[in-house]
Amino acid sequence: MDKLTDEQRRKNMQANKSKGTKPEIMLAKALFARGYRYRKNDRTVFGSPDITFKRIKLAIFVDGEFWHGKDWNERKKDHKTNVEFWTRKIERNIERDKEVNRYLEREGWTVLRFWGKDDREKFVKLRISK
Repeated sequence: MDKLTDEQRRKNMQANKSKGTKPEIMLAKALFARGYRYRKNDRTVFGSPDITFKRIKLAIFVDGEFWHGKDWNERKKDHKTNVEFWTRKIERNIERDKEVNRYLEREGWTVLRFWGKDDREKFVKLRISK
């Protein structure tokens, strides 16, 4: 049983962003401050990476833990309502991430994936060869 009303649940789900998230912005600002210039959510690159460097073929994704299934084998038991829907949705997201990685790597891209709540030091320490 859901603890929220249908209207509350709808508003919660509408508040989830697919781009322009805080971790994404933090990474972009750290890169920009270091003099790196990039494209955000470039739809011409397969999978629309959050940040791309086309010249050096580097695609960076910042994935949300819930939507992309961080620690999925332990966390999938946390779902109490609509279990079949969420299991199918998140497992498909995980598979899609793998497909995107395989495709980009076959095309010669380097793919970096960060979790949204990764240690912020990972973002700051990221070094990119120009």
